[in-house]
Amino acid sequence: MMKHYRPSIVALLAAALGFIGSAAAGEFTPMGEYMILRQMKITGSGKVVEIPIKPLPIKVETDGVTVRLSADTSSDNDNWSTFKIYRSDGIGRQTAPGGPLEVVPGVQATSDTSGVHKHLRLTRDTLTLTVFPGVSDQTLVTQAKLVAPAESGGAAPPAADARAESESP
Repeated sequence: MMKHYRPSIVALLAAALGFIGSAAAGEFTPMGEYMILRQMKITGSGKVVEIPIKPLPIKVETDGVTVRLSADTSSDNDNWSTFKIYRSDGIGRQTAPGGPLEVVPGVQATSDTSGVHKHLRLTRDTLTLTVFPGVSDQTLVTQAKLVAPAESGGAAPPAADARAESESP
């Protein structure tokens, strides 16, 4: 059922992400609304601790050079976390442990603020934010999935159908 969206998915992601630098400053395009579902802390000793959280919607937009995220999904939003895109030629992922590595459309971006390095991996259906505090041996990983337009209650953003290519990450 979901496979017939593939050509439009590729076209939408190419239009939104492929023309890096061609958008004028301030012209952000909605990439979708993602729902944070999981957060975990990895300690220096390798221990993984799940952090209980309530689902939190995250609004994602891009201008082709930067990606910005906000937990405020209203249209009058000025509270953004901004990430500079450094790679837009796809994201490698495995669908099964030990399985082949596939490359899916997506971007990688970073943010360095006050000694904290943040890394963002954004695909058509998932968002992963990894935070590396400068003076800590703990790493925080946050995972989110694209929300279906009916679930978000709003109109479908241009890249909302991008999640359709792969039913499960």
